[in-house]
Amino acid sequence: MTFTEELRDAAGDRWERVISHKFADELADGSIDREILKKYLIQDHRFLDSFVVLLASVVSHARCLADRIPGCQFLALITGKENTYFERSLEKLGVTTEINDAVPDAPPTTQFCKLMRDVAASGNLGEMLAVIVVCEWSYLSWGERVLSKTNRDDFVTFEWVDLHSGDYFTGVVEYLRGLLDKEGKLLDDKGRNDCQARFLEAVQCEEDFFDFAYSQF
Repeated sequence: MTFTEELRDAAGDRWERVISHKFADELADGSIDREILKKYLIQDHRFLDSFVVLLASVVSHARCLADRIPGCQFLALITGKENTYFERSLEKLGVTTEINDAVPDAPPTTQFCKLMRDVAASGNLGEMLAVIVVCEWSYLSWGERVLSKTNRDDFVTFEWVDLHSGDYFTGVVEYLRGLLDKEGKLLDDKGRNDCQARFLEAVQCEEDFFDFAYSQF
């Protein structure tokens, strides 16, 4: 069993709740309440800056050029196509700059952004990877699960599925997991335990964020 498989197994039922959340199913079939989706996208877009800091930190702390290049390429997608998706989607959903600015950060947003920035600032490659692997592997897991039943009527819903499924994104997740698996072989027991703690914290953040979208906050 690889290190990343051990970490996923340690998350247990919480991992399964994240990748099986009703958000993914309602998004894919197009039935999701647009107010729920609006609330989700406003907050999710606010992760982007912290995520870019985290991914750039992974790139800068990777152990060789071959380990950096795929991360650089993914960074371009995040700051290009994915950021543009947010901008187009929020515009279609009627979220003006004034409306967006008036919405406070939700508690899960604050918590997750702090986690990303904390591990980025730590200089610990294993812990950085533990968090970013949760972000991307969990999304690939639900994206692939719902891809075949995704309704193609509204780009606001189907493009978010497409961004988190398919050959390219699968390759990104394999790359990130591969880095963490290699790092796990170099860590002592304390280092591996610290990575697991970060991984589990990130899984909890993912679950809390999906649940938040359906809350009254």
